[in-house]
Amino acid sequence: MTTAIVGVGNIGAALARNLVAGGESVVLAGKGPARAAEIADELGPLARAATVQDAITDADAVVFAVWLDTMRVLIPQVAPLLEHKVVIDPSNPIAFDEKGQMMRSLPEGESAGSVAAALLPENAHYVKAFGTLAAEVLAASANRTPRRAALFYATDDGGAAAAAERLIRTAGFDPVKAGGLADAGRIESPGGDLDQYGSGGEVADLAQATAAVHDAGH
Repeated sequence: MTTAIVGVGNIGAALARNLVAGGESVVLAGKGPARAAEIADELGPLARAATVQDAITDADAVVFAVWLDTMRVLIPQVAPLLEHKVVIDPSNPIAFDEKGQMMRSLPEGESAGSVAAALLPENAHYVKAFGTLAAEVLAASANRTPRRAALFYATDDGGAAAAAERLIRTAGFDPVKAGGLADAGRIESPGGDLDQYGSGGEVADLAQATAAVHDAGH
């Protein structure tokens, strides 16, 4: 199996390192070839750099590790290539005000997941995952002992759920389903009740994360 990671910033690079450490082949693509090639060289034979189009074509699952506004532009450009692919969306509705403070970029009640899923062809397999931890926490929490850290995901698609669970485990975490697409906002930052993005909260283990899903009445 091969996973494409489109976007090699902090989240994309951390996820690539985690997946390769777990034995997954990855194809990396970014705005330009240099950064993707640099990370691929660092990660060794399980990683290579490609154009966005080639990365998507050659992969079973595609992670769009880019800002939501970038996704709005990029996904329509490559939509035909995403047919029948598992598409993994770690985006959060984050913007910054004039003082540099984080704020929501979407109205209350609208999730980044709903925006991203609506951009995809009908036969793509959408799942929200890998966006609930900040990049440095995602990197540091992989394969934690004695209790592995949990990562939430949300999807209505059985195939996407299976792919997300496999990749979450490969990356060194325990998967916990937060619900379907309608629940994507629960695992988004800011404002989601299951969001682990900030540095102030404990990264949950499997039991804690499972309890958190159900404690909110879902």
